[in-house]
Amino acid sequence: MLDLTQSIVICALLGSVYASCPPRCECSEAAHTVKCVSKDLRSIPTGIPGYTRNLFIIGNQISRIGPESFKGLDNVTTLSLSNNRISEVESHTFARLRNLRSLDLSNNQLAVIHPEAFTVQNQSLRELNLSRALYNHSSVMDLATSLRWSSLGTLRGLDLSDNSLIYLPSRIFSHLASLRRLLLSNNSLVAIHNSTFSGLENLDELDLTLNALKTLTEEALRELDSMPGAALLLGENPFTCTCGIEPFALWLNRSQGRIRDAESLVCSIPESMRNTSMLSVGTKALACHQRDAGADLALQTSYVFLGIVLGFVGLIFLFVLYLNRKGIKKRIYDMRDACREVWEGYHYRFEIDSDPRLSQVSTCTEA
Repeated sequence: MLDLTQSIVICALLGSVYASCPPRCECSEAAHTVKCVSKDLRSIPTGIPGYTRNLFIIGNQISRIGPESFKGLDNVTTLSLSNNRISEVESHTFARLRNLRSLDLSNNQLAVIHPEAFTVQNQSLRELNLSRALYNHSSVMDLATSLRWSSLGTLRGLDLSDNSLIYLPSRIFSHLASLRRLLLSNNSLVAIHNSTFSGLENLDELDLTLNALKTLTEEALRELDSMPGAALLLGENPFTCTCGIEPFALWLNRSQGRIRDAESLVCSIPESMRNTSMLSVGTKALACHQRDAGADLALQTSYVFLGIVLGFVGLIFLFVLYLNRKGIKKRIYDMRDACREVWEGYHYRFEIDSDPRLSQVSTCTEA
């Protein structure tokens, strides 16, 4: 009798475990994992087991996620939502995932990111993957606001690669004081400005490969020097090795211990220096300063000579005017008298045309 009761209880428990797995998902209690991969889901499924630590909802058709999406999942530490066509993330979407450490939103189409979209209780989030996730320029601005308001003070890694970023808003990372790894590879960044990386004094790795950096200005170099412990990756950028590149090349030689791919950095433009090592540019006799100084001196000399000539011509013109002042005055008076006669003639004709009586008198006189 006891054995029968135990069997019934065991069967009931097994049945409840099996029933707790959402439709079209795969659940493993032993591995604390639930996978819902390429099942054409339109929303986060309900009934996800409470034991779940690793939740993979990948390759579906989910357009929006909000606070109601992850109820009762206090144990989830790893959440992957990649490739779901998600366009909107509401504030406090992940707030109930108090143990969440890794969040993957890569390969989505995030157009609207609410201010506290990434807020997690206990600030447990350590890794945030937004690779190939941002839809347009406005989403970048939304992201900047969300990074400021989402209490991500303990975030360690942020992946923003492959997002076609042209620029980064000032101080976008200033509230990520604990960030150690920042990936910005394969974007379209053309410059680094003051305060681009403000607040990242503790950064260990910065990846800027495969962008559109033609040079790094002195402002940009100061910004990179503000992160003295960060190892840098700068490869696959179209560096232009003309006059003006020298400060960057000298900095590169001085800082190559921090730059992991320093030896692979080469010039792209001009053609004569294509594939020339950037480390050698700083020691090459480009003669930029000498040539520029000569050009500036010649230009300044030309301006001085032109000013002297124009001043001399002006003096001659004034002298001629002075010598002919009486004749010029007579010509002005003659022109004034001629204009006055013409005006009086027009005025007389206007009076005749406007008064019929004067018009008749004029006709009789003429007859």
